[in-house]
Amino acid sequence: MAVCVLVAGALIASGCRYTSDLRLPQHQAVSSQVLWSDGSLLTTLHGVQDRQPVALSAMAPDLPKAVVAIEDERFFDHDGVDARGILRALTRDVEKGDLSQGGSTITQQYVRAVMLGPEKDLERKLREAVMAVQLEHRYSKRTILERYLNTIYFGNGAYGVQAAARRYFSKNVHDLDLAESALIAGLIRAPESYNPFQHPEQALARRNEVLDRLGHLHRAPAAALAGARAQPLGLSPPPTDGRYPAPYFVEQVTKFVMGNPAFGVTLDQRRRLLLEGGLRIHTTLDPKMQALAEQAAARVISQPATDPAAALVAIEPTTGQVKAYVGGQDFWGTAPWAKVDLANIDCYEAGRGCRQAGSTFKPFVLGAALEAGVPLSKTYDAPATLTIPQPGGQPPWVVNNYDGTGRGRMDLTEATVNSVNTVYAQLVTDIGVRPVLDLAAKMGVRSPQAPVPSAALGSNGATVLDMASAYDTLAGDGMHTDPVFVTRVTTTDGTVLYQAPIIRKRVLPEATARTITDVLQQVVTRGTGVNARIGRPVAGKTGTSDNWADAWFVGYTPQLVAAVWVGFPPDEIKMRPPTTRITVTGGSWPAQIWQLFAGGALAETTVSGFPAVAPPSTSTTTQPAGSGGTTLLSTLGQSVADATRMLRDAGYRVRLRSVPSRQYPPGTILSQDPPAGRPAVPGMTVTISVANGPPRSVSVPNVLGSYADQAATLLRAAGLEVEIVVRPEPPPGAPERAGKVWKQSPISGVVVDAGTTVTLSVNPG
Repeated sequence: MAVCVLVAGALIASGCRYTSDLRLPQHQAVSSQVLWSDGSLLTTLHGVQDRQPVALSAMAPDLPKAVVAIEDERFFDHDGVDARGILRALTRDVEKGDLSQGGSTITQQYVRAVMLGPEKDLERKLREAVMAVQLEHRYSKRTILERYLNTIYFGNGAYGVQAAARRYFSKNVHDLDLAESALIAGLIRAPESYNPFQHPEQALARRNEVLDRLGHLHRAPAAALAGARAQPLGLSPPPTDGRYPAPYFVEQVTKFVMGNPAFGVTLDQRRRLLLEGGLRIHTTLDPKMQALAEQAAARVISQPATDPAAALVAIEPTTGQVKAYVGGQDFWGTAPWAKVDLANIDCYEAGRGCRQAGSTFKPFVLGAALEAGVPLSKTYDAPATLTIPQPGGQPPWVVNNYDGTGRGRMDLTEATVNSVNTVYAQLVTDIGVRPVLDLAAKMGVRSPQAPVPSAALGSNGATVLDMASAYDTLAGDGMHTDPVFVTRVTTTDGTVLYQAPIIRKRVLPEATARTITDVLQQVVTRGTGVNARIGRPVAGKTGTSDNWADAWFVGYTPQLVAAVWVGFPPDEIKMRPPTTRITVTGGSWPAQIWQLFAGGALAETTVSGFPAVAPPSTSTTTQPAGSGGTTLLSTLGQSVADATRMLRDAGYRVRLRSVPSRQYPPGTILSQDPPAGRPAVPGMTVTISVANGPPRSVSVPNVLGSYADQAATLLRAAGLEVEIVVRPEPPPGAPERAGKVWKQSPISGVVVDAGTTVTLSVNPG
């Protein structure tokens, strides 16, 4: 016994040899969170350690109590080292002839986990004890306990109490009850031995041991402890195969972070930040729309063993935000193509390139023709088959209509509504293929396009994301918006690492875009796209490849754009009986999927029509407005130089106003006054607001407990706006807090943009 006392004394008294300016580690691996557009959790991304730190105040109160009771009952009484525990453990170690016993306090365990290794020798125990004392002299007990609970391993890959709560009960740590808290606390000593999935009896006995300890220390009511002992383990783990919603979309988010220099100079830096940096990745994906998209595809492609696959991308016009994303049939399946994203497949990769766009490419031909001065009223012969000679001794181009019939002579509207290939072949011969491909690229088609005449009929490949993005240009009245998957990325403390800009650029005159939309509405009302009708104005185009291997429908309303593709990966297999139940065309299964999805997605959205087609514009800035008047067109998304030049050329004065913006790149017009569509008089002044870069970042001051006027003055001095709401705080209140701030949002310490409004809840005076 004397030897034990001497050893214990040496452990404590020798601290002077290890004295240093000891500080808590600044970094530990923290899982990143991918969030739905509504801010709820979609999934987590992590490396070996799945850790999601939470504040001690956000944990269920029973959990810290249970951990302290079973691991270090005198935690709040000692200074980092518990002499009684050390003596007890050393006595047993000496008796056994090894160093297997515990005796370490919570502080020592934390030091061992983050600052030392797992070795069990006397030297390591000495350093552990000394560092624990130093740590407690610098930090509060609550800080150490919080860091410990967020660090320690609880088995099954879960580091920290939040990950453990999710792993064993599919709950947040705040929602754990007493029995669940006791089970998690009991895992710390030996996570594998008490693994409730593999050793439920041992786990139950250990849980009850923790409950008994709480009772012995009088740290929980007897009735609550009795109820907890009577409960079964109650495990409710998430799927053990690692599945999570919208996996193809999550893969796109991962690629975005891994390919963006904003998250690190090297690939390894970006990977570590993604898997260990505790990022909060705010995405555009709408959970309701995603569920509707998956359900629509599953209802139509109802026999996955024999049916082809489907892919769908839905985009919100004007913002470019991707709201739904179906990349294939079963990401988690065993098929060789299971994890290949059919919505954004690599068009450059040999053997698995993107698929023919078919007649969904015709709106680009129509747009190029209108821009070349070809009117919709121009007519062509529409034979069933047409042979067009090619220059340079090339074989002639033989074009066939899809249904094998001729249609006499028709104008471009009827040729589009009925998707007549022989008319469009003559049209592209007249205007050339290069303007068509250039316009497609400007509208959002990124896939490589061979400059051959058949490109006008969609012989080249395109991705579903390409086509959704390109038709988004039509829904946006000729303004193209780049697709957006991620709106914002922050660190755990709220620091903004990335804020998505809205990159808009006019690529088609408004009148041209509206003319195309008017024609494409007729495709749905009376043409090949009738199966996409949803009881509100819809514009769209069907597409079917020559060999029935690819079928498309791309449609849009003023509020939503969606592209649907159906086909067999990886081979271009004909979708005709007996291979498929029906002959699959763009107007069949793709249009039906679109109808089911868009009908549900827009069910609660007010019906609105497309803007009317205006007479041809005589100016890039104004258009006729009745008898002699003019109305302003939009300059939004244009460069300041282009917008200023066009306004001045049209006879207007221009006033510039600089405005901070994270959504628009510097030098881009983000608003105008008067707005587009208002009557305009030559010589009037048009004020255009120009983005001048991101706003200044501001840390929100703490104004809790201040009088309203004092708080408002402090916040405005920091560059923030203030909204004051007078309402009593929840009971129990206190008379001395009358007229004072009892709640603020955002909370103090959060980093926000200058100009952000802070809402203050103030007690009545």
